[in-house]
Order: sequence, then C-alpha cells, then structure tokens
Amino acid sequence: MRIGVPTEVKAYENRIAMVPTGVHRLVADGHELFVQQGGGLGSGIADSEYVAAGATIVADADDLWDRSEMIVKVKEPLPEEYGRCRADHTIFTYFHFAASQELTEAMVNAGSACFTYETLDVNGQLPLLVPMSEVAGRMSIQVGAHCLERAQGGRGVLLGGVPGVAPASVLILGGGVVGTNAAKMAAGMGADVTIMDIDLERLRYLEDVMPANVTTVYSTAATIRHRVAFADLVVGAVLVDGARAPMLVPREYLAVMTEGSVIVDVAVDQGGCVETIHPTTHADPTYVVDGVVHYGVANMPGAVPRTSTFALTNATSPWVRRLATLGAANAVQHDPQLRSALNAWNGKVTYRAVAEAFPHLEYASPVAI
Repeated sequence: MRIGVPTEVKAYENRIAMVPTGVHRLVADGHELFVQQGGGLGSGIADSEYVAAGATIVADADDLWDRSEMIVKVKEPLPEEYGRCRADHTIFTYFHFAASQELTEAMVNAGSACFTYETLDVNGQLPLLVPMSEVAGRMSIQVGAHCLERAQGGRGVLLGGVPGVAPASVLILGGGVVGTNAAKMAAGMGADVTIMDIDLERLRYLEDVMPANVTTVYSTAATIRHRVAFADLVVGAVLVDGARAPMLVPREYLAVMTEGSVIVDVAVDQGGCVETIHPTTHADPTYVVDGVVHYGVANMPGAVPRTSTFALTNATSPWVRRLATLGAANAVQHDPQLRSALNAWNGKVTYRAVAEAFPHLEYASPVAI
C-alpha cells in the first residue's frame, strides 16, 4: 500500500504521525512510504532519517495526498485539506467528529474511510487515546499554574504555596487518564487537589493510589457548583467515547468563582465540558469570561512535540501496520478493534455516537458498508 505522512497544518502543531522506526517496519512489510518534506522537523526528526528508513520525501502536500492510498496524520483534516480527501483514501488520525459538524460533513461528502485513534476499542480500553491523554493531563497543570500567575491574568497564586501560606485548590472533573495524570502532577507540586467522577469503583481506586493531598468526591451538579466556588484551577477531564463531552460547568457557575481563577478544559477537542470554553491556539491560548481565565488549546500535546510524537507513535504504529496490511474493507469485516475505529465511510457515518450528534447525516453499521 502507498502510505502518505503529511506535515500537520493545524496552528503550532509540530507532531508528526510516523517516526523513522515505524517507517522502516512498514517498508519491510512491502509498503511504499511518502513523508512530506520537513514534516518531522518540529519533533526533531530530519528528512534524512526518513530517507534512511526507506521513505520517499515529497515536497508538495497535494502531490503526497495524490500519490497515497492511506493517509496517516495526527490531527483532523482542516478545511484547506478537505479537497485532498478522496473516496479511495483510508485516513487514520484523531478526528473527534462529534465536536465538529463541518468536519463530519466534509468527510462524509469525501467518502473516505475515516478510522479514528480516539475510538479504537480494545477490551473496553482506548489505547490510542491514552498517550496523548497522559501528556494533556500533565500539561493541564503546567499551563494552569502558569495561567494563575498575575501577569497571565490569574489570581497570582503559587500552586504549591509555601510554608505559612496555603497551596492552591485544584478541582479536576473526571477520573480517567487525563484526570489521573493531572491529579498526580498537581499533587506532586503540592496543591490541594479534588478529583470528581461518577464511577464509584474508579473513585475507590484513586483513593487508594493517590497521595494524601488528593480528595475524591462523587460528581453531581450540586457538588461541582459547590467545589468550583473554592477552586483556583479547574481542569475539565471528562470523556465519553466518540461523543461530545457533557457540559458540567454552565456559565452561571462562573459567578461563584473567584476572579482570576483558571479553567483548563482538556475536553475542548470534544466540544468541552465548560459552557464558556471554545478552542484556542498555542499562539493565543487564553481569554477571560466573567473574570475567569479560560485555556482552550485543542492540541495541547503539540506544545511538546518531541515527547508527544514518540508517545503517540509507540501506540499507533502497530495499528497502522495492521490497517495497512489488511486494507480498510478487510479490517472492517475481520478485525473488531479496527472496526471500532471506523467513524465514516462511503458517504455515511458509521459510529453511533457521531450519528447521534448529527442525526441529519445517514448512519450505517460498519459491517454493512
């Protein structure tokens, strides 16, 4: 199969979807690899390393997409890339369809076989979402601590405090991979951390493994409203597989928050769990609503591309090889895990949660495509 790895075009996105070792394995499998010129530079990988691994360097994005049967990316296609997507393309990337009607309609119209990292299910787990959730969870505390600085519009609170001065209060909504990593980072920096979830078994587990400065609380609308009033930093870390994130913090809750407090909504790429959040970029990451600083960067791991690229490809490379070897049709028919990653194909939505988000689009079971 002819596999293309384009340069990411999202603002300040420096990750790349394949590293040279992954390219080498695919070439050894008999596939032909095209890597866009300079695509790996943001992650510290030179074109010469891809050439040594057996790839062909292609200067022009249109040329790369034209020559490829399968496209492997990090982030969803942007409007400038919609016209490059063809019905005979298999595209494997993070799509987060439920957060964008425009993207979903564009991919349905293109007819491409759209396999998503974020819904690939292995025994109830999402292994291709985990590495970036780990990065984003840890980064949420780094950027939150920075946003709390007075020069950034925050309250001027040091996350860990100092002897004689109380630490910051951190509220984390969601006890999954993002929330767990955020809690570890915040606790390690000395903050007073509360992590909320609706899964009692998960809360019991977190109670066992977290340090003493982390408190677990069952999540309800009332408890969230109560806790945000005392939080210096709120981290949105909820996830519903393939669906839009539930809205847990309506705008009215901001009225009880302290001026200069900070919200970092990691769920923004799935629509966000805070009513007032909207996507921002690394170039202009924050804005203020009702005195509360909002951080809404939708590709947070793109700020640390060296770490993120290798963490991502450690997880995705075996699945890229599997999909390339089987091809889209065989994968859907014979591989349940890859089938769970198919969200759109042949002009139809093939993932139930996306179909529920956009009921005007035609839904078809993956096995019926």
